[in-house]
Amino acid sequence: MKKVVVISFLSMVMLLSSFSPVFSQGEATALFLLINPGARQGGMGEAGVALANDASAVYWNPAGLAFQYNDPEVDNLGEATLMHVQWLPQFNLSDLYYDFAAARYYLPDIGTVGLAIQFINYGENIQTNDKGDPIGRFNSNEVAVTASYAVKANSNLGVGVNLKYIYSNLSPGIFVDNERREGRGTSFAVDLGVLYYPSFAPKLSLGLNISNIGPKMTYIDKKQADPLPTNLRVGLAYKILDSQYNRFTLVYDVNRLLVRRYKDGTSDNVLKAMFYSTWTEGDVSTQFKKFTHSIGFEYWYTDLIALRWGSFYEDPSNGGRKFWTFGGGVRYSFIGVDFSYIYASIEDHPLSDTMRFSLTIRF
Repeated sequence: MKKVVVISFLSMVMLLSSFSPVFSQGEATALFLLINPGARQGGMGEAGVALANDASAVYWNPAGLAFQYNDPEVDNLGEATLMHVQWLPQFNLSDLYYDFAAARYYLPDIGTVGLAIQFINYGENIQTNDKGDPIGRFNSNEVAVTASYAVKANSNLGVGVNLKYIYSNLSPGIFVDNERREGRGTSFAVDLGVLYYPSFAPKLSLGLNISNIGPKMTYIDKKQADPLPTNLRVGLAYKILDSQYNRFTLVYDVNRLLVRRYKDGTSDNVLKAMFYSTWTEGDVSTQFKKFTHSIGFEYWYTDLIALRWGSFYEDPSNGGRKFWTFGGGVRYSFIGVDFSYIYASIEDHPLSDTMRFSLTIRF
């Protein structure tokens, strides 16, 4: 029986790994988990761990859900958001897209619960035999379903946790030594979030989120299982102006992938990488360069119109991703619409002209 080699699919994954803003690290699998959802945060340099005050907090920082229902006369019990984006538009692949949906609901005397779905479609691929002859077609995609719970530890400290199921459907199968090996994998993960509003600085909020803490994912060989993209996100939000008709907020996030992979293809387990080996690779300067930086601003006129802009930066020795973001939003009654746009100064950069659209409904 012939071995099946999925040439076109592997080529596509290598291409994404080289250019995508979340795939440049190349150290983990299920990297779609790091695609930042939400047109609102997308307009602020992709920052939002400390400004997690809408339903997308399920992704950005589940602890933010704890503060979204405080006043029954003003706040809504529930909220839902939807986003669709044509991913890497410079490639002109109509079937390469990413979708995100999230909802949260407050349960009296219990806390706030949330649910989110992340889905990326890689499109149709050609399956070939070892001679390069086409033998069929298949679709590739990945999905994650997340359940959230958040509660206030006290009046100014919120904590949240996510439980996540991940399914990666890369190829229908590969025959190796007359045995069929599936190009599919599953795993689960936990996210932990904290959001703090210091009493000594009422205009400041501080956020922390460690996401995708879970076991490695196996596709074909357990010895070559790939780690999930465990990610540390820390940031702040500061209300520069907070009046009745005008609000102006600064947000700043730093991110770091907590994965340690070696040259022979092996990698450390998630706990060892999180607490030890990731932090001992190289000197202090090398460690600092592994952080990405997102900074953004959001201006609201009353609760009706918003304008946003921001910047994303990564050190050239660690991927060199950098781009500007712009966006806006409109709220009317219980409905909101947000838009964001990525501008990359590098010619033909695959992220350039990426547009995100989000719809938010409160109920």
